[in-house]
Amino acid sequence: MDQKKRCKGLMERLRDGETVICAEGYLFVFERRGYLTAGSYVPEVVLEHPELVRQQYEEFVHAGSDVVLAFTYYAHREKMALIGREDDLQRINKHALRMAREVADQTGTLMAGNISNTNLFVDSVPNYREKVWQIFKEQIEWAVEAGADFIVGETFSDFGEALMAVKACKEFAKDIPCVVTMAAQQGQVNGKPTTVDGVDYVDAFNKLAEAGADVVGLNCARGPATMLPVMEEAVKVCKAPLAAVPVMYRTTKENPNFMSSKDPLTGESLFPVNLDCIGCNRQDIHDFGKRVQELGIKYVGLCCGNSAHLTRSLAESLGRKPPASRYSADLNKHWLLGHDDKLPSVGQESKTKYAPKLTKVEK
Repeated sequence: MDQKKRCKGLMERLRDGETVICAEGYLFVFERRGYLTAGSYVPEVVLEHPELVRQQYEEFVHAGSDVVLAFTYYAHREKMALIGREDDLQRINKHALRMAREVADQTGTLMAGNISNTNLFVDSVPNYREKVWQIFKEQIEWAVEAGADFIVGETFSDFGEALMAVKACKEFAKDIPCVVTMAAQQGQVNGKPTTVDGVDYVDAFNKLAEAGADVVGLNCARGPATMLPVMEEAVKVCKAPLAAVPVMYRTTKENPNFMSSKDPLTGESLFPVNLDCIGCNRQDIHDFGKRVQELGIKYVGLCCGNSAHLTRSLAESLGRKPPASRYSADLNKHWLLGHDDKLPSVGQESKTKYAPKLTKVEK
């Protein structure tokens, strides 16, 4: 029996009360590394440097992800046409999916196919529903063909598009679970955050679940601080397992999503390439992991701005020790902060001078 057959399924894990971690954020990872263009955000790196994509899959698993999410986000018909690579549509999807399946089988993890928001779900685009449906159909069918364990449909700002994604998953991946999440990019209406088409998020979650979504929730747009209040309301009434997958930025009540974030020094807009100064740190993610655990949210992950060390922090907040935890910080061995008996006495003068000004490490 191979690893894929032995791997416990998504819904089985959730029914057993287990938490599933899904590391995301590939677009920002490869933009930061210089292999993807901010603006179009098309994952050309899958074709041009597949070895780097495979390595990133492996790195996220090493850091604690239970899922290898195929990097097909924005590898859809509309985005590929934007950069003149329509002819590579099928090739980019199949290649990303094949690598994800191989890494999942090698590591005993789950593999998920991925569909995403389009720029076509607007009345001004002729036959927009048919075009979006076709995008979902072909990407879902490729994911099923590649042996995906479940489908992730994400970052929908319109409830209508999210609902189409659920229906497409139910039609073209009948026997495969689907996780469908929305991006809370809007502000509030009557004190409640709503989708672009005016649906309260908690209501949207329940309607998506009624349509057949197995897991519903939020991803992208909001950081932990502004996503959690929405999720705290959702856990009270939601009929399906919930997902919380925030961006790794310190969003605020005044600027609840990272698209509206401002530089604390200059007041200038930070999105999309100058967000570094409001990045979440490891403690932020540890606290987020603890809070979702308290809320009983069992599908968690990290979106734009994610990196392996943050995924490791999330895993460790849930009491796990992924392979990467072998290299977690051990400041007790730091020359200035530590108390390990093996530390040399050289530099004690500096230690006496500076250590009281820094965080103390317990013996």
